Amino acid sequence: MTVGEKLSGTGFEQDVRPLLRARPGLSLAAVDTGATPGFAGTKRLGLSVRAARDGELALLQRLIYANATTGARHRLLLVLQGMDTSGKGGILQHVLGGLNPHGVHTHGFGRPTPEEAAQHFLERIRRQLPRPGVIGAFDRSHYEDVLVPVVHDTIDDEQLERRYAEIREFERELAEDGTLIVKVFLHLGLAAQRKNLLARLEDPTRQWKFDPSDLEARRQWDTYMAAYERAIDATDADHAPWYVVPTDKKWYSRAVVQDLLISALAELQLDWPAPPYDVRLMRRRLARL
Repeated sequence: MTVGEKLSGTGFEQDVRPLLRARPGLSLAAVDTGATPGFAGTKRLGLSVRAARDGELALLQRLIYANATTGARHRLLLVLQGMDTSGKGGILQHVLGGLNPHGVHTHGFGRPTPEEAAQHFLERIRRQLPRPGVIGAFDRSHYEDVLVPVVHDTIDDEQLERRYAEIREFERELAEDGTLIVKVFLHLGLAAQRKNLLARLEDPTRQWKFDPSDLEARRQWDTYMAAYERAIDATDADHAPWYVVPTDKKWYSRAVVQDLLISALAELQLDWPAPPYDVRLMRRRLARL
């Protein structure tokens, strides 16, 4: 598939992957969280394009699922990280919500239980990995274990570097076993988060989503951004790329994540698997029944 073919009907003026791919020496402060790189259209256009491409993603999901029934190892893992209200749950709902549930596995990682805390930090992650043919998505992930300890100063540099190395090896093993890995940092602005949090407090149907601890996280915003910069820089790889996606405009970040998934799956160039039986023979037998 050429770049021109890819852009046809996507709404994007150019391939967003090189635009949003994390680069060494990442500075999150230099990223405009309200921008829409590669997309010059309006919100209305963005919403319509994303809706129009739902069928494209659904077809690719069916292809990867069908090929797994004949032994293919392909699967996709979407890792979503970001500050509270950055839209992780919205992406699961709006981008993956229309897919066949048999081919999707999502999981949200909260604070480890006492049992999980006593295990290696990757153990609970391994239990939630998608099987072949499935699109998996993590709302937070193993990266919490190299972010929260840094912010709260409960890990030293030696331990941190060891965890980075373990994550790199873990993701390399996944890729070698057929997993397409797409890692997205949903980069939300401080002012946009305040607006989102206020909207929760003002809506009785959403007040349950507000967590007072979010206020403390806002006080430590710069520390979180530094922790994200370090983690992304330490674990970005061609087989497990990080994309920094501006997300003040949720319609844009959802369209981008959909595009990243479509691009990753399309590059497999899958076709429908040949049936392990004689189609004409089955037709003749069926006609006699």
